[in-house]
Amino acid sequence: MSYSSLVSRSSAAYLAIGGALTLFGADSILPTVISNFPASGMFVGQMIAGAWLAMAAMNWNSRGQTLGGIYGRPVVYANVVLYTVTAFGVVRAALVLGASPWLWAVVVPAGVFAAVYGVLMLRGPFDGSAKC
Repeated sequence: MSYSSLVSRSSAAYLAIGGALTLFGADSILPTVISNFPASGMFVGQMIAGAWLAMAAMNWNSRGQTLGGIYGRPVVYANVVLYTVTAFGVVRAALVLGASPWLWAVVVPAGVFAAVYGVLMLRGPFDGSAKC
C-alpha cells in the first residue's frame, strides 16, 4: 500500500466517522462540546457533517491515485483547506476557558492531516511512485 493510499484511507475514515457521528448525533454531541449550544442550531452540525461525508467519499475514491505535487492536486487542495480551516476554527474554541476537552480530539488529527496534505501539496508524493 502506498503512502498516498494510506493518507487517503486514514483521512476518509476520520471524516466518515466524524461526519456520521455529527449527522446522526448532533443533538447530543454539539451541546456536549459547545456549552449553551441552542437546540435550533442543530442543522449547522448536520451541514458540516454533510461536507465531511462528501470529503470522506472523495478521499476514499482517490485512495488508488498518487497524491502530491501535480498529481491529485484538486483532492490535495480540498483537504488542505478543509483541515486547515477545521484546525484553526476548532483550536480557537478549544482554548476558551471551560471548553470541552473533546474539542482536542478534532484539533489534533485535523492539524496532522493539514500538515500531511500541505507537505503533499508542496513537496510531492511521499512514495516517489510518480515518474516524470
